[in-house]
Amino acid sequence: MLHINASGLEAAALNETVRRGRGDCEITECLGQRFIGAGLDRGHIAVRGIPGNALGAYLSGASIEVFGNAQDAVGDTMDAGTIVVHGSIGDAAGYAMRGGAIYVRDSAGYRAGVHMKAYEEKLPVLVIGGRVGSFLGEYQAGGIILVLGLHTDGKPITGYFPCTGMHGGKVFLRSPCKDLRFPGKVTAREAGGEDLEEIRPYVAEYCRLFGGDCAEILAGPFTCITPDSSDPYRQLYVAN
Repeated sequence: MLHINASGLEAAALNETVRRGRGDCEITECLGQRFIGAGLDRGHIAVRGIPGNALGAYLSGASIEVFGNAQDAVGDTMDAGTIVVHGSIGDAAGYAMRGGAIYVRDSAGYRAGVHMKAYEEKLPVLVIGGRVGSFLGEYQAGGIILVLGLHTDGKPITGYFPCTGMHGGKVFLRSPCKDLRFPGKVTAREAGGEDLEEIRPYVAEYCRLFGGDCAEILAGPFTCITPDSSDPYRQLYVAN
């Protein structure tokens, strides 16, 4: 494995070094360098420090693990692979992702999962352990968003306007969501047994990565949000 000290390296120089190492590397003293791992289709990158925006953008099969926080647009338009963050992340996580998985131990900012979509046999998955900001799943067209609401210090599991314009996919919130308002064109219901079985593998993987009791987390309660079949947004984004 290639070891890279990122102190003093500009983003372009750092990313060129990563590519020369064919993606198998450990980056230390990372401080805001953008586009780390962008487009990589193989290898594993371990990042110690705080990567900048668009970590793993267009990721095509590699894995990235961050031992700290990350900034905005984690997994922007990623197609395959895995991103694991042992901390919190900024806004627009998983923007337009159409495959692969993102696991975040703590919380995420605004617009997590915006324009997230499934593509052919691919099912993108975004798992947030803590809470998220406003506009969660905005214009979501596919995939699964799972927010566990752990270690949130009593704060609401999500901010305002979740699932606005949603026309595909599913959102699971580990909360009864009694005080949360959803747009009129989605259905929010208590998750049942089949729903819990659907998310069980992702909860189990979260616990494997970060610790926790899978059974205890699955005890919920969970709310499952899906778009109404008559949702007119679907006609704008999904081919018949």
